[in-house]
This record gives sequence, C-alpha cells and structure tokens, in this order.
Amino acid sequence: MDVPADEDRDPKGEQPPPLLQHLLALDDPATVEQVVEELGLWERPVPAPGRPHVMLNMIATVDGRASLGGRSGALSDHADRALFHGLRSTVDAVLVGAATLRIERYGRIIPDASRRQLRQRHGLGEEPLACVVSGRMTIAQDIPLLAEPAARIVVITASQASLPATAAHVEYVRAERDGHLDLSAAIAELQERYGVQSVLCEGGPHLARQLLGAGLIDELFLSLAPMLVGGEPTGGEALRILAGDELAPPPALELRSVLQSGSELFLRYGVCA
Repeated sequence: MDVPADEDRDPKGEQPPPLLQHLLALDDPATVEQVVEELGLWERPVPAPGRPHVMLNMIATVDGRASLGGRSGALSDHADRALFHGLRSTVDAVLVGAATLRIERYGRIIPDASRRQLRQRHGLGEEPLACVVSGRMTIAQDIPLLAEPAARIVVITASQASLPATAAHVEYVRAERDGHLDLSAAIAELQERYGVQSVLCEGGPHLARQLLGAGLIDELFLSLAPMLVGGEPTGGEALRILAGDELAPPPALELRSVLQSGSELFLRYGVCA
C-alpha cells in the first residue's frame, strides 16, 4: 500500500482530495499546420548544454502495444500520419534505429514538395538529416531511403565498416566507447559537426529506451490509438514503446498539451530531468 508523502497531507494528517480537470476543449478544430504553429514547433529550441533538443515520437494502443503485426504503422490513422509528417517538417534531424528503418520501409523523409518549401520559408533545409543508429552496421541495403538521391543520411555507429555505394549521400558518426556505441557522444557530434539544434526520434523501442536511459530525451509526443490488441511479444516484436531494462529511476513526465481527433489522443510531455 502506498503511503502519501507528508507534504500531501493537511495539518490534521488527512490527504487532500484530488482535483480533476476536463481536457476536451470546445475550441474550433485546427489543421496540423495550425497545431504546429500553436505549439511553437517552428521556434528554434534551446538545446541542452552540449547537445541538441531531442523529441521522441511514438504510438501505442490503449493497452500499451507499440506495434501490430510487427509494425507501428499498422496502429496509425490519417490524423496520426499527418501529425507525424508535421513534426518531421520542423526539425533539423530525424533519428531512427536500423531495425525500425527496415521494418517500416523508410523512404524520403519529406516526400511532399509543399512541406519542403515550408521548411525553406522557415530557414531550414529542404530535408532533415536522416540519422540511422546501427551499432554494428546491420543496415538492410534495399531500404528506399538509401535509393533516394535527395536524402542526406548520417549513420551513427560504433563500427568502422561502411555501406556500399548508394544513391543517397551517406556520412558517418563513429562513436565508440568500451566496444559499444556511445549515444551521448554521437548526439553531441550531430550538433558540433552538422549544426543540428533539434532532433525527432521515431524509435524503435530499444533506441528510445537507450536514449532515455542516457538522459537524452527532452520531450515525448505519444499518439494513443483507440484499440485493444492484447497478446505477448514474439520474436523481435516490441510490446511497449520502450524495450529493455527497467529505467531506474523512471523519468517523470510533465503534460504539456492534449489533442484529439475522433477517439485518438495526441499527448505532448516534457521529460523531467
């Protein structure tokens, strides 16, 4: 049984009743473009000392599943996909693990020409830097992104190996410490070498857990899909948005905004240091 902290009690030793607030707004619905403006996502973030501002964008069902049939895209609907691309439009770099890159069949990061023009109007390049994390350079060669001439890819790895020649422009951030990938050093190098101020991580769950464990996530955008899936993880399928050891201590989250489309919720949290 949890015992309330002393500061939660009144002088008589009784715990005050909780106050609940209705979050469903009566404001007029807004487009993704309007939401991006209202949330201030075009504003250049204040990076943490020595590294960019890092946001994590994930989706989960109400019962906590992060994938269906092995793919997170199977949980997404039209509104989630629109917000997904809206978030991508505002950042300097998109970060993804090699397994997610392969499973979700990543192509061009900003496929829509009007969004590329919008980025340019806000002083950004047409495409975010596509950053792929692969500690041992296990990147499938048939990924559409690698065949995209306009793509600027940075492979983050602890390996000295390189990919065969591709149509995309590929560079490497090699960050190794004690035989393992040093994510903190790699993320810092994105800022130092490429001028990256904002990063959007799109998973997968193992990479998300590693970044959180290293204290490298500043915000979480979580889409809550209105479905119940059940089941247990099989093979490499992730059950939740984080995969790996339990975080100790678990980072606390601060709710910053709630959006609704139909029965789907879009939550924005700050990750408390």
